[in-house]
Amino acid sequence: MAASVRLLVRRVRRTHTHITITGLLRTSNDSASLSVCRCFSAAAGEKSTHFGFERVPETEKAKKVYQVFESVAHNYDVMNDAMSLGVHRLWKDKLLHVMHPQPGARLLDVAGGTGDISFRFLDYVRSQRERQRRRAVHSMQTPSWQDISDKYSSAAEEGEEQRDSCAVVCDINKEMLKVGKQKAESMGIAAGLSWVTGDAEELPFGDDHFDVYTVAFGIRNVTHIDQALQEAWRVLKPGGRFLCLEFSKVINPALARLYDAYSFQIIPVLGEVIAGDWKSYQYLVESIRKFPDQEEFKGMIEDAGFYRVKYYNLTGGVVAIHSGFKL
Repeated sequence: MAASVRLLVRRVRRTHTHITITGLLRTSNDSASLSVCRCFSAAAGEKSTHFGFERVPETEKAKKVYQVFESVAHNYDVMNDAMSLGVHRLWKDKLLHVMHPQPGARLLDVAGGTGDISFRFLDYVRSQRERQRRRAVHSMQTPSWQDISDKYSSAAEEGEEQRDSCAVVCDINKEMLKVGKQKAESMGIAAGLSWVTGDAEELPFGDDHFDVYTVAFGIRNVTHIDQALQEAWRVLKPGGRFLCLEFSKVINPALARLYDAYSFQIIPVLGEVIAGDWKSYQYLVESIRKFPDQEEFKGMIEDAGFYRVKYYNLTGGVVAIHSGFKL
């Protein structure tokens, strides 16, 4: 019987499917073999992933991450300022300068939560539009009536183009979106902005729909990063750009030691004092260490089909901006 059990175990490891295992079991009347094979079937069929430093079933990670951000939503912006000493604002500004969007661009901001990237995008596009208008005015020294007519026609066309510019904040967490909407209302931001509940791994948008896809400090929380990258490629138009702002690997060893000490000894304490939530911020710190480094993530973006992939280290590699194009 021992030989029979070993044979069945080898077959289970090769097939990894419950159907095949069941078929093999029905050919045997040995109840002991049946019990062993069912045990191996469960082990082979259940995949696990990381949740911080903890290993959890893949089916549970999304729920756990949802609970984390549901818990921190109302203190999310305050904690970002406290944890980064306000530097996160500079990182996000740099992301917009790298993006350099023009009037008429359509942005999908995935894991956009409280709207920081989308607000900056709309403001940047408006600034670009005004800059273009000023340049047009300065270029006209002594305009003719035809020049004046052309100018107003051009301004009208630019206005139509600007109305087409939009930012869509997409987040799986309803509490984060709720906080973002409240923030937008308090800032008087409404035009060109919409909010959608959606999963980064299965976006509720058609193919070839957006000019720019951004994800800031969110992709490391996704269960299947490769699937999220494939979805980013799908919803972008040909020529569209993928941009990711995410914590990464610190380059300088001395800075890395200091950063680790700050992360593990200070950030969870700040989470407890400000948000009353030690565990969520302990997870956030751990999740950063489990995320691929710059080169590995660059390879994942290329594997998803993007071209001209590059990254820019900020603050010594504490964070990095990854960029790629759908060609």
